[in-house]
Formats: sequence, C-alpha cells, structure tokens
Amino acid sequence: MALIVQKFGGSSLATPEHIRRVAKIIAETKKNNHRVVVVVSAMSGETDRLLNLAHETATMPQERELDALLATGEQVSAALVAIALKSMKITARSYLGLQLPLLTDKQHTRARIIKLSTEELKKTLEQDIVPVVAGFQGVNSNGDITTLGRGGSDTSAVALAAALQADLCEIHSDVDGVYTADPAICPRARHLGQLTYGEMLEMADMGAKILQIRSVELARKFKVPLLIKSSFGSDKCTWIVEEEKRDMESAVISGIILSHNEAKLSVIRVPDRPGVAYQILSPLADASINVDMIIQNASIDGYTDFTFTVPKTDLSKTRELVEKVLPKIGARELCTDDGIVKISAVGLGIKNCPGVAARMFQALANEGINIQMISTSDIRLSCVVEAKYGELAVRVLHDVFGLEKNNSFNPA
Repeated sequence: MALIVQKFGGSSLATPEHIRRVAKIIAETKKNNHRVVVVVSAMSGETDRLLNLAHETATMPQERELDALLATGEQVSAALVAIALKSMKITARSYLGLQLPLLTDKQHTRARIIKLSTEELKKTLEQDIVPVVAGFQGVNSNGDITTLGRGGSDTSAVALAAALQADLCEIHSDVDGVYTADPAICPRARHLGQLTYGEMLEMADMGAKILQIRSVELARKFKVPLLIKSSFGSDKCTWIVEEEKRDMESAVISGIILSHNEAKLSVIRVPDRPGVAYQILSPLADASINVDMIIQNASIDGYTDFTFTVPKTDLSKTRELVEKVLPKIGARELCTDDGIVKISAVGLGIKNCPGVAARMFQALANEGINIQMISTSDIRLSCVVEAKYGELAVRVLHDVFGLEKNNSFNPA
C-alpha cells in the first residue's frame, strides 16, 4: 500500500464538474489500494479575482490582509473536493494550513516553511479518511495566516510528501507534463518523459510555469519522487528523477524556456568603489525581491553602469527602492525597461558539450536578434532580448538544437 500525495491545480478545479472529475481520480487511486493525501489550489481565476477585489478596495492593500483574503480560495477548493468525495461514499476531511499546522516565517505573500506537523494527517489516514489540504497557505508564530507565493500549492504538496515520506507526489494540472518548448509557441515541441531535478529547477527558475521553483528545490533536497500529469485524461506524463537515473543518451538541450516576467534596471554612472553593488541590492534583498542577471560595465574615469533584472511584477517596487539609493551612492540616473524577455536553453549536456553557447548566439544573430544580457550555469544558457523577438527566438533555437527528435523514456 503506497502513500501518494496528489496535488490538483486551479485549472483542474475550475467548475463543479471539474471537481467531480478530480474526485473520481482520487477514488480510482483509493480503489488501487493506495493511501492518498490531497492538496488543492484555488479554483481557476479565483486568486486573481480576489487580488483585483483587494486593489479595487485600496491602492496598496496591507500584505497581512492580502494573505487572509487570498487563502480563502484554497479553503473553498478543499471543502468542495471533500464534499465531492463524500458524495461518492469516500470519507474525506478538509484541512487548512493552520490546522496541520504548517508553520512559516513572518514574511507575508511569500512566506517560507519552518515546520510542518504531520500528526493530525497520520491520524486521519489511519482512520481511512482522505485528508484534503488547502495548499498555498500556512500560519506564523503570531497566529497570522501566511501564503507561500504564486504556485505555492506545489510547495505545500512536496513539503507534505517529504514530511510524510510519501512514495510519490503527483502534480495534476491541465498539461500532461513538460515539453521541449511551449507547444502554443512552437508546434514542433516534443513531450519529455523524464527530467532531472536540476533541469526542472532551471526550467522553473527561467519561467516555465509547470512547477513553483521552491517545490522543485524541496523535492531535490528530500528526494521526493515527482510525477507531472494531466487531470484531463492524457496518458502522457513527465517523471522528475535524480541525475544518476537520467537516460545516458539524453540530449544536450532538454528544453527552450521563454519568460515574459522580466524587467531590466540600469543604474547609470555609478562610482566604481567597493560596496556600491551591496548598497544597490541590499534593499531589494530585504524586500524579498529576486535579482536575476547582473552586469557591471568596465570602469571609465572611475564610473561604471550597473544593470540587473528582476521580475516584471516587482519593477515598480524595485524602482522605488533603488531611486532612494541613487543620492547616497552618487549615481546619475536610473533607467528601466520592461519590454524584454528571457530565452533559456536548459540541459544536462551543456556542461560537457563545447560550442553550445556559440550555436545559440549565432542562431539569434542570423535572425537579427540582439542579445542584451547573458547568464549561464552548468546546465543553462540565458539571454535577454527585446520582447517582440521572444517567440521567434524559441522556435529558432528549438530547430537549431533539433529538439523535435524523439528521446523517449520508459519509467519501468
């Protein structure tokens, strides 16, 4: 008897009909003599609806109250799934994050998990009751409701799987796994049967919306087996595995990722002295703003330009924080640009295959696409380009690296 954590995203819970379909999937898992813990997101569009309500009510809603508001979306889903299961004669019980409890730090809207108690869930499982947990949410030491950031239900599910030492964590959504590129952009995109934690981590970090990056980090740390599959009946799926279990003949590049959530800031004519970069970036760290690419030009006459990228959703807040620093460091001005995208090639073979970067840069140059910034890791190459070239760049690189070729994986 395996213990399986099944997480269902908002698209899988969009309507009462969708919720009944999810209940049937859970029932089928139970029928196969498995124990199941369910984690749910808010119904499709509900989080955005609640956010819009908050911003229509006040220009700058307090983050503590935002968390209390947004957490209701998952609460509704958990109760509805439990109701659907009970209508099918399966005993179920909904749980909020604070009822477990899932304890977080005091950061609102993007809290991090400190401790997760499983005692209540284990008692529920022993009584042959299906726990349906509201994902995305927790509680801090003050008793305040907190949320884990967009996509946080993935992190809730993986954290539960790790704490319960589950045999498998299934992530159900409206997609049947990971592809070599977004099929809506690149019709020749190929389904991937297998990726490593590292590859999935880079893809999530570069903008793939399959899994929240923190969930992949947790899965790799605690070696939680992950399976990405559709709740709409597809037989395809993607396994996330450890590197040593990856196919030996795996492709150099596994996928091309396009991220639209990018903004660039350039601090112009910064005095070239020790500590300036820290002065610019430390307020962003304190505000939990993630800085991605960083470029500092060579010093000319004792001055340099300092350029970096942040999520587009954080641009306004970042601009406000950096503008406060400019007089302190003696910089001339701040320039911003949100008309950019990030194109990333991800694959285990990059670190052992010379010439990958050259092929990527040449392919973009052949299409007249200018590269503004470059970032690399052992298994990833990223470029910032103008937003209007983003989709073209994906298709070009997909063809250049031959990603339409089949490289199947049999999990057995």
